[in-house]
Amino acid sequence: MKHSTKSHIYYFFTVLTLPAIIWLTGCSGCADNNDSGELKNIPKVNLEIFRDADSIVIAEKAKEIDRKFRRLVKLTGFNGTVLYTEKGKVVLKKAYGYKNVRRKRDSLSTSDVFQLASVSKMFTAMAIMVLKNDGKLNYDDSLRMYLPEFPYSGVTIRMLLTHRSGLPRYMSIAQNHWENKKIPLTNDDVIDLFVAYHPDRYFKPNTGFHYCNTNYALLANIVEKVSGLHFDDFMKERIFGPLGMDSSFIYNMRGDMAVSLYVDEGTPGYYHRGWRWREMTNDCLNGVMGDKGVYTSVDDLYKYDQALDHFTLLPDSILREAFKPGNPKYWRRRNNYGFGWRIKDGMDSTVYHFGWWKGFRTFYIRDMKHRKTLIVLTNKDKGPGSDNFWNIIKSDTLPLGPSSNIFPN
Repeated sequence: MKHSTKSHIYYFFTVLTLPAIIWLTGCSGCADNNDSGELKNIPKVNLEIFRDADSIVIAEKAKEIDRKFRRLVKLTGFNGTVLYTEKGKVVLKKAYGYKNVRRKRDSLSTSDVFQLASVSKMFTAMAIMVLKNDGKLNYDDSLRMYLPEFPYSGVTIRMLLTHRSGLPRYMSIAQNHWENKKIPLTNDDVIDLFVAYHPDRYFKPNTGFHYCNTNYALLANIVEKVSGLHFDDFMKERIFGPLGMDSSFIYNMRGDMAVSLYVDEGTPGYYHRGWRWREMTNDCLNGVMGDKGVYTSVDDLYKYDQALDHFTLLPDSILREAFKPGNPKYWRRRNNYGFGWRIKDGMDSTVYHFGWWKGFRTFYIRDMKHRKTLIVLTNKDKGPGSDNFWNIIKSDTLPLGPSSNIFPN
């Protein structure tokens, strides 16, 4: 609160005092030059002073957040990259730690790409919404309309997006029935496993909520079926490319005859075993796309976040549905789920998603009412809890001049 108060004082002193000084200085000779009392020589106010005021406030906030993350480095061993913005302006973008966690080598940069884990789901949902906007599918279309061989009826695209399909977990089926774990598992293989073994559903479609990676793996299959492109190619052509997210890609093992020992692209993930950190080995499950697999940086995610603010990829009428609750309220469930985003209960217009997979933990929070975004990417399987990041989002909003809400009433 101390730093926030100081920032407010700096801002209001600059905004209220400097224009008055400029006006008085510029008008010192106005009355002498014009006996009629009219002000003909009206001075031009330099609007740079407002940007200078913003710079002062942003710098104070950046120091505050940086102190918090440097403290997390000491207390929890935090290792990763951070992006914090308000009203579209970058407050803090910084890297902490190393690519090689074990040997503390190769300092991280904000351009380094991390596996997003389940934060990838928002990109899969975006791909579906792009196709919806193209007029190529509808949310209430049956899954079997696109994947007729799939052995479960009554499931729609909307149910996949909002985790209301009741479908079993493909990872459990693969654990039991994908016999050779040295061979990559693909999205098509997932469908073949469901056809072959047909495990029981958790519940009938649209009668409950069950967060399940199967839903988003199947959505990637639908994208391929509708677009005629491989999922990773579609993402590059329709999302990453148009936004200039040049470092971003979807990891896949299409065409690979065997699972490599390590993932040879992007920043490596690490897990803690005994008293040391070890690099996470590759896994046959990494061949499945849609539920995970996006590799990107905080530099690129800033471009994506700006695209959400400015409706670059989709119009407001399509995009806003991603942030609507997709499930009825239920007393045992704290937060709801939209299209690839969790919806924070008790915080107006705040959405988020976290991820955890094979040595990576990721956090993406958007407070759309106050236009705050916090993105944290780490390449350790253990680290600070999300409460540290929610505290940053909930802190005082910076007085950065007039700005409209993303979704006005």
